[in-house]
Amino acid sequence: MAIGMGVAAIVVAARLLPVEEWLQSFEAWVKGMGPAGMVLYGAVYVAAVVLFVPGIVLTLGAGFLFGLGWGIVVVSIASTAAAALAFLIARYLARGAVERVARKNPRFAAIDRAIGKEGWKVVALLRLSPLVPFSISNYIYGLTSVRFVPYLATSWAAMLPATLLYVYLGAAGRKIGEKTPRSPWEWALLGAGLAATAAVTVLLTRVARRELAKEALEGKS
Repeated sequence: MAIGMGVAAIVVAARLLPVEEWLQSFEAWVKGMGPAGMVLYGAVYVAAVVLFVPGIVLTLGAGFLFGLGWGIVVVSIASTAAAALAFLIARYLARGAVERVARKNPRFAAIDRAIGKEGWKVVALLRLSPLVPFSISNYIYGLTSVRFVPYLATSWAAMLPATLLYVYLGAAGRKIGEKTPRSPWEWALLGAGLAATAAVTVLLTRVARRELAKEALEGKS
């Protein structure tokens, strides 16, 4: 009961308080900290996702602050750690409270049934084309029959395309904001890279959505 009330209070606070402004201030603070800033940024990323704060702002911020390469490293590790922590909380620490919330979601029964049949394959498809928000889905997966290690490995791999896209957007935003003059070729390469990354992400999402629809039809037959 107390855990459920605490979760509800966190969700309400995240909606009413200026969370995005606080995250932007935090990003400015860690900008000059180097490797320590990356570790701190990753820790806050994990805490934010576990507490139901949308991670997209921090994902974009990682690209803006740390660039494409290090941004992907920070977000990939942090998002996977957050997925693991929420999964374990739902499975072992707060199963009753999470289960009551999950059963109110109309998609939970279908997700549970599909994962029971196909396991990590469905987790991968859902990561590529999510039916529920990332921070909530991590808890829902903890209620299903999927095993922890396959869940974690699949989540890491399937989250990479979206991680690459949003970190790239953040890194591109930093390059655009820099005052250094750029040649037309540099602008063309920047635009082509962004378009290619977005196209691959959209393609994977469509394939995942099609496969999920096929799974749903087979589940009804």
